Amino acid sequence: MPPANNPNAVVSTERVLSVSPRDVFAVFERPDRLAQWWGPNGFRNTFEQFEFATGGRWNFVMHGPNGANYPNESVFREITPDTKIVIEHVSQPRFTLTVTLTAHGDKTHLAWVQEFESAEVAAKMRPICEPANEQNLDRLEAILASKR
Repeated sequence: MPPANNPNAVVSTERVLSVSPRDVFAVFERPDRLAQWWGPNGFRNTFEQFEFATGGRWNFVMHGPNGANYPNESVFREITPDTKIVIEHVSQPRFTLTVTLTAHGDKTHLAWVQEFESAEVAAKMRPICEPANEQNLDRLEAILASKR
């Protein structure tokens, strides 16, 4: 995993996926596929703007199972095909998400590192984000399995 500016401000998880980095990257770069798995269980998304390029904007609304809407605004800070995606979440809570894809034979090691603006914010978000991120990656795995 990449080194964090403030390790106490980080929430992270990792997973080994049974597909190539190219296949994982493909479900990030296509908004129709990304909308199918982004977010924890029970959430769905409406993408309003999706510019998958360095400096591109990503504005969307997550619709919670309770009927609440959660507007999100992000900027793609770095995109290295099949290897790395860095997303700055510029709406609250602010964080930078770094997704790193590393080939391991015919599989992919995915590192998911969310760095919040402070250790205090991370401490508040950790009980929400840790299970939500695992659910998000479970949903990603299900989409990848359905595409095989």
